[in-house]
Amino acid sequence: MNEKMVQAMTNFMRDSVGNPHSTDHFFGWESAKLLNDATQSIANLIGAYAEDIIFTSGATEANNLALLGLAEYGASIGKQRLLVSPIEHKCVLESARFLKEHYKFTIDYLSVGADGKLDLEDLQSKISDDVLVVSVMAVNNEIGTVQNLQSIAEIVRSKDALLHTDAAQAPITMELGKLCDSVDLVSLSSHKIGGPSGIGALCIMHDLQGNFRPVIHGGGQQSGIRSGTVPIPLCRGFAFAVEQLMNSDIQTARKNLHGLTSHFLNRLSEVSDSIILNGPSLTDRHFGNLNVRFEGYNAKELILKWQPKFAASTGSACSSGIEEESYVLRAIGLSKEQAQASIRFSLGFETELADVEDAIEIISNSL
Repeated sequence: MNEKMVQAMTNFMRDSVGNPHSTDHFFGWESAKLLNDATQSIANLIGAYAEDIIFTSGATEANNLALLGLAEYGASIGKQRLLVSPIEHKCVLESARFLKEHYKFTIDYLSVGADGKLDLEDLQSKISDDVLVVSVMAVNNEIGTVQNLQSIAEIVRSKDALLHTDAAQAPITMELGKLCDSVDLVSLSSHKIGGPSGIGALCIMHDLQGNFRPVIHGGGQQSGIRSGTVPIPLCRGFAFAVEQLMNSDIQTARKNLHGLTSHFLNRLSEVSDSIILNGPSLTDRHFGNLNVRFEGYNAKELILKWQPKFAASTGSACSSGIEEESYVLRAIGLSKEQAQASIRFSLGFETELADVEDAIEIISNSL
C-alpha cells in the first residue's frame, strides 16, 4: 500500500466512529455515506450497480458465497450441476467438493490446454439445462492465463446457466468496465490491486440476490446476504486502490509492466537454457506473472537459497502448508518432477529494472 492510502485509512480509523448500519444518528449517516461512496467506486470498476456489491473478507469468502449461496436455489429448480476448470483457485474447488458432499451436486471438470485456456468445445459438450453455475477464473493466479470470458458467457447463457468468475487477478491486466455485461457473479480482492488485505467483494446481479442464502448469519446487513458490520476503513482502502487504478494512465502502466516481465524472462533465458516458461505466452497472460521451471532443480531448495533477498513461490499462497506439487501445473500437463521444479515470480507496477537485475544476479549465483 502506498503512503496516501495508508493515510486515508488512518484518518477513517481515527475519525469514523459510526456504524454504517445505524440509521438513527449523524455518525451512522456519515459512515453510511462513506460506505456508499466506496461501494460505487468498486461497482464502477466492473460495470455494475452499487447495489450489486456485497463486501466480504476477501476473494475466498466471495467465491464460497457465490457457489454455496445458490445451493438451495439450484436444488429447488432442478439445477444441481456445477462446471469448473481444474485450475480454479483452491477455494472454488473446495466449495465444489462441499456442494457435492452436502447438497448432492454433480461436479464436472472442464478441459484446459497446456496454456491453461478453457477448451470451449468441451464446455459446449458439457453444458446442459441442469447446469446451475459455470465457474471460470478470469486470470489464473499461478500461470497468469487470461480467459476469453465473452466466448465462455455465450456458451453458458445458451443453456440459461449462470457464469461466475474469480476476477481477483484481473484488474491489473484486463479492462473490466463491461465485465458485468457477460458475467453474473464476480469475485474481487483488495490486496491484489494494492489495497489492504482482509477485504474483498462479490458482485451479484440484482435480480439474483433474492435466490441467495447467506453463508454468514446475523443482523441481515448487506441485503441479508452477508451479515456483520462492514469495516469502513478497509472498504475505503479497497476503493482507494480501485480509484487509483482507474484514474491512472493504466495502459502505459500495463505496457511498462509487460515490458519489464518480458525483460526478466529474456534475462532468465540468458542465465540457463534449462529455465522454461510454463503456461501461456507473454502476449496472453497476466502482465506481471512469470511461472518458469528450472529443469533439474528443486524449486523449494532454490527459493530457500534466495532468502531473505527476494520472494518467489512454488504455487498459490492459499495452498501453503500443503506439501505437494502445484495441481494447476499438473492440470496443464506437467509431470510431477516438472511441477516440483517450477517457480512463480510476480512483478508489479512498482517493480523497477534494478529489482529485476538484482534478482537475476541472485538466481545466477544460486545455479
